[in-house]
Amino acid sequence: MNRNLKNVSILIVILIALNFVNQSFYKRFDLTSDKRYTLSETTNSILSKVKKQLFITVYLEGDFPLEFKRLQVETKQYLEELSAENSNIIISFENPDEQREELIKKGMQPSQLTVEEEGKLTEAIIFPWAEINYQEKTKIVSLLPTSVAASQEEQLQKAIESLEYLFSDAINSITQKSQKRVAVIYGNGELPDIYQYSFLSEVAKKYKLAKFTLDSVSTSPQQTLQDLSYLDLAIITKPTEKFTEKEKFVLDQFITNGGKTLWMLDNVQAEQDSLMATGKMLAYPKDLNLTDLLFSYGIRINTTLVKDLYAAQIALATGTSGSQTQYQNLDWFYHPLVGGNPNHPITKNVAPIRLQFVNQIDTLKNTIKKTPLLLSSRFSQKVGTPTIIELQSIANEPQEKDFVSGGQLLGILLEGDFKSAYKNRVKPFETALFKSNAVDNKMVVIADGDVGRNQILKGKPTDLSIDKWTNQQFGNKDFLINTVDYLLDDAGLISLRNKSLKINYLDKQKAFKERFFWQLINVALPLVFLFIFGISFNYWRKKKYS
Repeated sequence: MNRNLKNVSILIVILIALNFVNQSFYKRFDLTSDKRYTLSETTNSILSKVKKQLFITVYLEGDFPLEFKRLQVETKQYLEELSAENSNIIISFENPDEQREELIKKGMQPSQLTVEEEGKLTEAIIFPWAEINYQEKTKIVSLLPTSVAASQEEQLQKAIESLEYLFSDAINSITQKSQKRVAVIYGNGELPDIYQYSFLSEVAKKYKLAKFTLDSVSTSPQQTLQDLSYLDLAIITKPTEKFTEKEKFVLDQFITNGGKTLWMLDNVQAEQDSLMATGKMLAYPKDLNLTDLLFSYGIRINTTLVKDLYAAQIALATGTSGSQTQYQNLDWFYHPLVGGNPNHPITKNVAPIRLQFVNQIDTLKNTIKKTPLLLSSRFSQKVGTPTIIELQSIANEPQEKDFVSGGQLLGILLEGDFKSAYKNRVKPFETALFKSNAVDNKMVVIADGDVGRNQILKGKPTDLSIDKWTNQQFGNKDFLINTVDYLLDDAGLISLRNKSLKINYLDKQKAFKERFFWQLINVALPLVFLFIFGISFNYWRKKKYS
């Protein structure tokens, strides 16, 4: 009896010890070949800052297409990794059917999908959204990419690849105590607010956004430079008036003091509105007095226009039917539809970007790292200026022999130690903030001032991603938001957009054709094995006990 009691006591002690070890030491193992559930150092660093409960609600519950169950499963498994890393993260999945109106009011628009099931195409609506709540802050996250995809499988692939970036970016944004500061530069005839609303309203959701005018440079340049130096990024959108030397010096010293810049510039005067109104216009070089400034950073924006056979469309009136005007969408080669660099996080998985009367960029040899972001197709044509552009030319059949200029550089990322354009020159004014060069700075230059320009409908700005006349969709807004994020990214978040996963999909057509065979295998074969086992077991028993 004592011996049994001793054995039981030992067993209890062992069980208690095992339970203690289990509670004290916790480890999850990622056995996938692409390590899709292994969190990056960037994500771990962000999660370590979550000190209070953070709630993530995902609206991927209910009756929706089976193939998008994969997105639900992948999202759930990824979020479980976040919760395992930080117990303050609490996740839940909810059915959106009973709260659709409320979700739409919050900005969560449903997605309509075409689904192939049993060889038939059907329509389905899902809410691929997540809502994050931390203290008194709320942020919504779209789980489906807006980029153009060849198929729903490709769209699903991109969605799963983006999970870590989307949630890490959202958690980082909602937990930050201070926001980066972005200045929209005015004073030289830049694009009015209403034409930048679609882009800048998205920027304002993540960063502190403010107007900054250079008008005060003429009277108090030192104070203007000091005020600008407190900001992190300057956006210069389509200036139309010359910059004075003092204004250029302020921007130059903003850059050498570590400020990031996003330039959207036109070096040729050419406006689509003027062309549509008169049918003809003169396109001529525009002097912004920025050539020497950009030259010192290693680039030059030329005064040539780039046409491309891969182009966006414009809607033109082609006749009338009764009292209604009939319109036709036609390719307009002066509006190139360009793809982004597929190997860079700014442009990866971004839909083609529409440019309007874009100029060509040359690069110069220096120590600055230059990464092409936007390139025309190889079927491009360079058009010198001044030149007369006629709207009626859209009816002319394009000659392939004219479009042989090859890929032209239209947008570029510059990174490195920028030298001041005034390093060995007389300075327009003296300042204690003067630096001869910046250390590890970044800027993006796009040779089109309209890349961020949204249209106006009934006095209100429209979405930059959609053309109000042709309903074509573009990647302009995603591209610009990614650019801002990259320029201001100190945590290395944008690098997560390059994550690639290998996901195996079911061949639905083959499965539909062979469905009877596989149904037979899955249903009949187990019954056959069970029948054979029953006969064999019964024969063995009879033989053993006879």
